[in-house]
Amino acid sequence: MRKFKMLNINFVGLLTLGIASLQRPRGSYLLDTLQSMFQASSESELEYIVVLVYLSGPDPEWLGKTAANISGLFTTQIGAGKLLVIHSGSPLPGGLSDINHLSPCEALYSRQKVDHALLMNFASNLSDYFLLLEDHIHCTPKFVGAISLALSAWKELPWVILEFAHLSISGNVFHTSDLSRLTAFFLLFQKDTLTHLLLSEFRLLLAQNVPFTSVPLSSTTRLIILFGDICFPVEKDRVFGEPDNPAATVLTDMVSVLTVIPQYAYTLNEEGYSTLDPLKGNYLTVILDRPQRVTRIAVLTGSDKEGRYQLQQGQVELGYDPQEDPKGCTRYALLGPLVGGNLDQIVFSEKESVEELSCIRLLVLASQESWLLIRQIKVWTEPEEEEK
Repeated sequence: MRKFKMLNINFVGLLTLGIASLQRPRGSYLLDTLQSMFQASSESELEYIVVLVYLSGPDPEWLGKTAANISGLFTTQIGAGKLLVIHSGSPLPGGLSDINHLSPCEALYSRQKVDHALLMNFASNLSDYFLLLEDHIHCTPKFVGAISLALSAWKELPWVILEFAHLSISGNVFHTSDLSRLTAFFLLFQKDTLTHLLLSEFRLLLAQNVPFTSVPLSSTTRLIILFGDICFPVEKDRVFGEPDNPAATVLTDMVSVLTVIPQYAYTLNEEGYSTLDPLKGNYLTVILDRPQRVTRIAVLTGSDKEGRYQLQQGQVELGYDPQEDPKGCTRYALLGPLVGGNLDQIVFSEKESVEELSCIRLLVLASQESWLLIRQIKVWTEPEEEEK
């Protein structure tokens, strides 16, 4: 049986931030990572989280020094039960203690999966959700609040993994109720498949066929920036450039005001589309003139500065198989709910998931007695040269 040692534990809450940290020949960024987490989190945000660190490595000198450094720098957080540190001194399971036949990076990848499995096993009863992070990241302000808002919006919708960064591992959120299965999955394929590929397979096995990847709306809600390493190189944010909004017709069953037409919501300018008292089930649908390979969609509602006139409850759906009567699409799939009146998501982050899109539908999920401003719908498509 594996024995864990911990500094403190007294927490059951919304979100566990889990980090597995191993001894690296070029030094560790763990202390910088932890400092950025706590500096980026307000007092109110800290009420909803606990940070769990699993120290991986057989070297007692490194373990003792690392634990002492954490204790010295984060005494307040440890005392408040907001930082837990655990480690295991027993050999790796499944024969992984003898990994001399692997290359240095292959050995690290194998150890990484086991470390994450042990980390998740311990985290399974700490909170409702689990955020997987690596030990070489930097957190930007308000990332906890942004994730909390998104989790609230997704609460009634089916999902397995929510991705809050377009990175391979860091930024993935899971239900803690799924962690026991994910732990077994990691241990079952500990030598064969890279961790980020296993996460994709796990999502598919639990019937989430496409990734849900949120794109930050501004620099204040960005989640992480990675430092580099030999086996874990820098992972850069995907660059999309400006939206290109391909030619389309916009239809709605909402009541238009004066000369304002639905097409204004799709025009890349400052006009927007206004309506009064939208009802549950109302929609605004963008029907593309021809099917497109769409990579990202943003739907922005409400006034830009004050945040008034937002759609309080709504979701964006992707439409396929266009039809002429009635004009629209025969099949729709969920892209995601609006969070704070907005959505900004990658549509297809895996090549095998690419399918040409014909419709984008904004659906009202609850009636509201107020003005609604659909400020802008932005669409990014795959450049023609990449399709060849």
